[in-house]
Amino acid sequence: MTWYQLKNNMPYDPEKDIFNKGRVQVYTGDGKGKSTAAFGLALRAAGAGMRVYIGQFMKTGMYHEIKAFREYLPMISLEQYGNGCLIGKEGPAEADYAAARNGLEKARSALTGGGFDIVMLDEIIVTAHLGLIQEQDILDLIGAKPEGVELVLTGRYAKQSVTEKADLVTEMVEVKHYYNQGVLARDGIER
Repeated sequence: MTWYQLKNNMPYDPEKDIFNKGRVQVYTGDGKGKSTAAFGLALRAAGAGMRVYIGQFMKTGMYHEIKAFREYLPMISLEQYGNGCLIGKEGPAEADYAAARNGLEKARSALTGGGFDIVMLDEIIVTAHLGLIQEQDILDLIGAKPEGVELVLTGRYAKQSVTEKADLVTEMVEVKHYYNQGVLARDGIER
Protein backbone atom coordinates (compact mmCIF):
# COMPACT_ATOMS: atom_id res chain seq x y z
CA MET A 1 0.00 0.00 0.00
CA THR A 2 1.31 3.46 -0.88
CA TRP A 3 1.15 6.68 1.13
CA TYR A 4 -1.38 8.01 -1.42
CA GLN A 5 -3.68 5.05 -0.84
CA LEU A 6 -3.36 5.41 2.92
CA LYS A 7 -3.99 9.15 2.81
CA ASN A 8 -7.10 8.74 0.67
CA ASN A 9 -8.38 5.67 2.53
CA MET A 10 -8.19 3.57 -0.61
CA PRO A 11 -8.27 -0.23 -0.37
CA TYR A 12 -5.31 -2.07 -1.81
CA ASP A 13 -6.01 -4.08 -4.95
CA PRO A 14 -2.84 -5.57 -6.49
CA GLU A 15 -4.61 -5.86 -9.87
CA LYS A 16 -5.08 -2.08 -9.94
CA ASP A 17 -1.79 -1.07 -8.35
CA ILE A 18 -0.68 1.76 -10.64
CA PHE A 19 1.84 2.99 -8.09
CA ASN A 20 4.11 -0.05 -7.89
CA LYS A 21 4.32 -1.00 -11.56
CA GLY A 22 7.69 -0.37 -13.14
CA ARG A 23 7.85 2.34 -15.77
CA VAL A 24 10.23 3.28 -18.57
CA GLN A 25 11.99 6.62 -18.15
CA VAL A 26 14.11 8.35 -20.80
CA TYR A 27 16.47 11.26 -20.12
CA THR A 28 17.67 12.74 -23.41
CA GLY A 29 18.54 16.03 -25.14
CA ASP A 30 21.65 18.10 -25.72
CA GLY A 31 21.73 19.67 -22.27
CA LYS A 32 23.71 18.66 -19.21
CA GLY A 33 22.09 16.53 -16.53
CA LYS A 34 20.76 13.31 -18.08
CA SER A 35 23.05 10.96 -16.15
CA THR A 36 22.92 13.22 -13.11
CA ALA A 37 19.12 12.94 -12.98
CA ALA A 38 19.30 9.16 -13.34
CA PHE A 39 21.97 8.86 -10.64
CA GLY A 40 19.78 10.96 -8.35
CA LEU A 41 16.96 8.50 -8.94
CA ALA A 42 19.33 5.60 -8.12
CA LEU A 43 20.33 7.30 -4.88
CA ARG A 44 16.69 7.88 -3.91
CA ALA A 45 15.80 4.27 -4.75
CA ALA A 46 18.71 2.91 -2.69
CA GLY A 47 17.52 5.03 0.22
CA ALA A 48 14.12 3.37 -0.12
CA GLY A 49 15.74 -0.07 0.05
CA MET A 50 15.40 -0.86 -3.64
CA ARG A 51 17.95 -2.95 -5.52
CA VAL A 52 19.53 -0.90 -8.32
CA TYR A 53 21.61 -1.95 -11.31
CA ILE A 54 23.49 0.65 -13.33
CA GLY A 55 25.10 -0.23 -16.64
CA GLN A 56 27.23 2.50 -18.18
CA PHE A 57 27.68 2.15 -21.92
CA MET A 58 30.84 3.54 -23.57
CA LYS A 59 32.41 4.45 -20.23
CA THR A 60 35.33 3.13 -18.26
CA GLY A 61 37.34 4.66 -15.48
CA MET A 62 36.67 5.97 -12.03
CA TYR A 63 34.04 8.65 -12.30
CA HIS A 64 33.26 10.04 -8.87
CA GLU A 65 29.70 8.70 -8.82
CA ILE A 66 31.14 5.20 -9.21
CA LYS A 67 33.48 5.77 -6.30
CA ALA A 68 30.60 6.99 -4.13
CA PHE A 69 28.31 4.12 -5.06
CA ARG A 70 30.96 1.47 -4.48
CA GLU A 71 32.14 2.96 -1.21
CA TYR A 72 28.88 4.04 0.40
CA LEU A 73 26.02 2.25 -1.36
CA PRO A 74 26.72 -1.45 -1.76
CA MET A 75 23.08 -2.11 -2.71
CA ILE A 76 23.77 -0.45 -6.08
CA SER A 77 25.48 -2.69 -8.63
CA LEU A 78 27.40 -0.78 -11.27
CA GLU A 79 29.18 -2.06 -14.38
CA GLN A 80 30.86 -0.20 -17.20
CA TYR A 81 30.77 -1.33 -20.81
CA GLY A 82 33.48 0.69 -22.51
CA ASN A 83 36.78 -0.26 -24.05
CA GLY A 84 38.89 2.36 -22.30
CA CYS A 85 38.88 5.22 -24.77
CA LEU A 86 36.50 7.62 -26.43
CA ILE A 87 35.38 6.94 -29.97
CA GLY A 88 37.56 8.97 -32.31
CA LYS A 89 36.81 10.78 -35.55
CA GLU A 90 37.54 7.61 -37.50
CA GLY A 91 34.52 6.00 -35.86
CA PRO A 92 34.01 3.01 -33.62
CA ALA A 93 36.59 0.24 -33.47
CA GLU A 94 35.70 -3.45 -33.21
CA ALA A 95 36.45 -3.23 -29.48
CA ASP A 96 33.70 -0.60 -29.15
CA TYR A 97 31.18 -2.89 -30.85
CA ALA A 98 32.22 -5.83 -28.69
CA ALA A 99 31.95 -3.79 -25.48
CA ALA A 100 28.48 -2.55 -26.47
CA ARG A 101 27.26 -6.08 -27.33
CA ASN A 102 28.65 -7.36 -24.02
CA GLY A 103 26.91 -4.52 -22.18
CA LEU A 104 23.65 -5.22 -23.95
CA GLU A 105 23.71 -8.86 -22.83
CA LYS A 106 24.54 -7.90 -19.23
CA ALA A 107 21.81 -5.25 -19.26
CA ARG A 108 19.26 -7.77 -20.57
CA SER A 109 20.27 -10.24 -17.86
CA ALA A 110 20.00 -7.58 -15.13
CA LEU A 111 16.60 -6.48 -16.44
CA THR A 112 15.03 -9.92 -16.72
CA GLY A 113 16.93 -11.83 -14.02
CA GLY A 114 14.72 -10.78 -11.12
CA GLY A 115 17.50 -9.36 -8.95
CA PHE A 116 16.82 -5.65 -9.39
CA ASP A 117 13.97 -3.20 -8.88
CA ILE A 118 15.55 -0.51 -11.07
CA VAL A 119 17.78 -0.99 -14.10
CA MET A 120 19.49 2.17 -15.31
CA LEU A 121 21.32 2.07 -18.65
CA ASP A 122 23.48 5.17 -18.89
CA GLU A 123 24.33 6.38 -22.42
CA ILE A 124 22.56 3.46 -24.10
CA ILE A 125 20.76 5.89 -26.42
CA VAL A 126 24.04 7.37 -27.68
CA THR A 127 25.37 3.85 -28.10
CA ALA A 128 22.52 3.14 -30.53
CA HIS A 129 22.96 6.51 -32.25
CA LEU A 130 26.59 5.59 -32.98
CA GLY A 131 25.50 2.21 -34.36
CA LEU A 132 27.23 0.16 -31.67
CA ILE A 133 23.87 -1.47 -30.96
CA GLN A 134 20.61 -1.13 -32.86
CA GLU A 135 17.59 1.00 -32.01
CA GLN A 136 15.64 -2.26 -32.06
CA ASP A 137 17.86 -3.55 -29.24
CA ILE A 138 16.56 -0.77 -27.01
CA LEU A 139 12.98 -1.46 -28.05
CA ASP A 140 13.51 -5.15 -27.30
CA LEU A 141 14.76 -4.27 -23.80
CA ILE A 142 11.66 -2.16 -23.22
CA GLY A 143 9.51 -5.04 -24.42
CA ALA A 144 11.30 -7.53 -22.16
CA LYS A 145 10.97 -5.36 -19.04
CA PRO A 146 9.17 -7.24 -16.27
CA GLU A 147 6.13 -5.44 -14.89
CA GLY A 148 7.67 -4.56 -11.52
CA VAL A 149 11.03 -3.25 -12.79
CA GLU A 150 11.74 0.42 -13.48
CA LEU A 151 13.89 0.92 -16.60
CA VAL A 152 15.83 4.17 -16.97
CA LEU A 153 17.57 5.02 -20.25
CA THR A 154 19.88 8.00 -20.78
CA GLY A 155 21.68 9.65 -23.66
CA ARG A 156 21.35 12.19 -26.41
CA TYR A 157 19.52 11.47 -29.67
CA ALA A 158 16.55 9.42 -28.43
CA LYS A 159 14.57 8.20 -31.42
CA GLN A 160 10.82 8.72 -31.59
CA SER A 161 10.25 4.97 -31.47
CA VAL A 162 11.96 4.87 -28.05
CA THR A 163 10.23 7.94 -26.64
CA GLU A 164 6.84 6.60 -27.77
CA LYS A 165 7.41 3.40 -25.75
CA ALA A 166 8.54 5.32 -22.65
CA ASP A 167 6.25 6.37 -19.82
CA LEU A 168 8.31 9.45 -18.97
CA VAL A 169 10.58 11.44 -21.28
CA THR A 170 12.63 14.38 -20.10
CA GLU A 171 14.58 16.36 -22.66
CA MET A 172 17.46 18.37 -21.25
CA VAL A 173 17.95 21.52 -23.30
CA GLU A 174 21.19 23.47 -23.25
CA VAL A 175 20.50 27.16 -22.80
CA LYS A 176 23.99 28.13 -21.66
CA HIS A 177 27.05 26.06 -20.75
CA TYR A 178 30.45 27.12 -19.40
CA TYR A 179 32.06 24.48 -21.63
CA ASN A 180 31.70 27.05 -24.42
CA GLN A 181 34.00 29.33 -22.40
CA GLY A 182 36.70 26.65 -22.22
CA VAL A 183 35.75 25.11 -18.85
CA LEU A 184 36.28 21.35 -19.14
CA ALA A 185 34.72 18.62 -17.00
CA ARG A 186 35.37 19.25 -13.31
CA ASP A 187 35.86 16.63 -10.61
CA GLY A 188 32.74 16.20 -8.52
CA ILE A 189 30.58 18.24 -10.91
CA GLU A 190 30.73 16.65 -14.37
CA ARG A 191 32.80 13.57 -13.55
